[in-house]
Amino acid sequence: MTEPLQKVLAFFNDIGIAYQLQPLAEPSFLAGVLIKNGGLCIDPEQLVQPGDLLHEAGHIAVMPTAQRHLLNDNVNESANQGPAEEMAAIAWSWAALVHLNLPPEFLFHADGYKGGSEAYIAAFSCGGGFGHPLLSWYGMCEPPGSADSYPQMKLWLRP
Repeated sequence: MTEPLQKVLAFFNDIGIAYQLQPLAEPSFLAGVLIKNGGLCIDPEQLVQPGDLLHEAGHIAVMPTAQRHLLNDNVNESANQGPAEEMAAIAWSWAALVHLNLPPEFLFHADGYKGGSEAYIAAFSCGGGFGHPLLSWYGMCEPPGSADSYPQMKLWLRP
């Protein structure tokens, strides 16, 4: 297991994102990772991009606690997450990346984000990006312009 993957899993332990390391026999939305009942099933042998774990964890983190268990595989279908939750999950994953001091390409790798990885890196690296006003609205970070605002997080999991 790589050092960045160990760092991500330790972070999940610290903040309360449930996960299991296990072989995945069924195909999943992303290779080597499956959201099941609000937790992550991770197959380290099939996992191609460990940064994908941060994005999938973002979907779990921005879901209200009482509804988190409804998340399964394709979150758009299982829990009616839409564009707002997608943007919040991306913003959350960037905050996690910064917190873990990992390079931007770990999250926004060339194989993901429909060819927009470089644009995402540029936007978030310059303090812009998107989705973080939702994180503030959820009470997970301070509003933009405040001291210790995004990407600093007050809460890693939405209440």
